[in-house]
Amino acid sequence: MSLIKIISKDFDINENLTDNQLRETMIDAFAYLVDNDFPKLIQILYKADVDQYKLKELLETAEGRSSAEIIADAYMKRQMAKIETWKKYSK
Repeated sequence: MSLIKIISKDFDINENLTDNQLRETMIDAFAYLVDNDFPKLIQILYKADVDQYKLKELLETAEGRSSAEIIADAYMKRQMAKIETWKKYSK
């Protein structure tokens, strides 16, 4: 299972994006959710099992990065960890 396939369950995204394009798309999507649909943002992060305490710490200590960028990176990192776990146990 690819990162884009997992993310496309939560977001309507083009499946032919490069890694950088995917990250930029996620930053834009989370920026929109932060500003316009906070309940959906929380739902997506909860469903993805993003550690809320770690995320809170990242948001409080990050300088020079937007909250959307921090959230997008945490979300994508969590999804990549799931892929690694699936690969490890599907052998």
